[in-house]
Amino acid sequence: MKKLSARRRHPLAAVVVLLLALAATGGLYAAFAPASQAQADETAQSLAIDEGKKLYAVGCASCHGTGGQGSSDGPSLVGVGAAAVDFQVGTGRMPAQQPGAQIPKKKVIYSQAQIDQLAAYIASLGAGPSVPTENQVSPEGADIAKGGELFRTNCAQCHNFTGKGGALSEGKFAPDLEGVSPKHIYEAMQTGPQNMPSFPDTIMSEQNKKDIIAYLDAVNGDDTVEPGGLSLGGLGPVSEGLFSWIFGLGALIAVAVWVAARTAKAKK
Repeated sequence: MKKLSARRRHPLAAVVVLLLALAATGGLYAAFAPASQAQADETAQSLAIDEGKKLYAVGCASCHGTGGQGSSDGPSLVGVGAAAVDFQVGTGRMPAQQPGAQIPKKKVIYSQAQIDQLAAYIASLGAGPSVPTENQVSPEGADIAKGGELFRTNCAQCHNFTGKGGALSEGKFAPDLEGVSPKHIYEAMQTGPQNMPSFPDTIMSEQNKKDIIAYLDAVNGDDTVEPGGLSLGGLGPVSEGLFSWIFGLGALIAVAVWVAARTAKAKK
């Protein structure tokens, strides 16, 4: 009997085994944690929205209305999404210095953390395009040739075939795309800022956007080689024609003057 009682388990042994099992699977943390990860994320998002609302009240409400409903000085922001905020504020176009035919790019006055907070607040006003992920804007796996075809079909009419930009009517213009970050190019295609049409995924797929980004990087990147030599800004027949007119015609005039001078000397 003594031998059997010595082998009998302690009454708390089962509790200890259960606790060890919970700890091994993470269940112990889940059982005693003050809040779940989802609740923590929700709290962080709420804080971002609150901070974004404060920033909005100071820098944006005077033109876009206290609730983003818009006014005579600025359009409604309900439903524009976080991507529009990240593009407009992240490129310095907003807050605007003054109204005009088009708001130009300028120095960014907000930090990225503040831009994220503003974007969170505007996104809370209505569903809209979200800020793209790194994978969405990465040129990895993109088809550069397809991107060039898409760009020449949909974008070159305004931005020129290499993205150098160009003038539009009534003081508007298509900006130069050289040096623009892939994220902002993607957001511009998503949201259609100012005079640009939008290209949502239903019209231009995520892969097609990646193809265009890869093409622009190929023609304007730091390692891009100009096979024809002097690119003349990549502006096509306008700059090339002006170059030919000034230097070509100038050379012809110089030759004509030289021939006339030689002829006059010969007659004497």
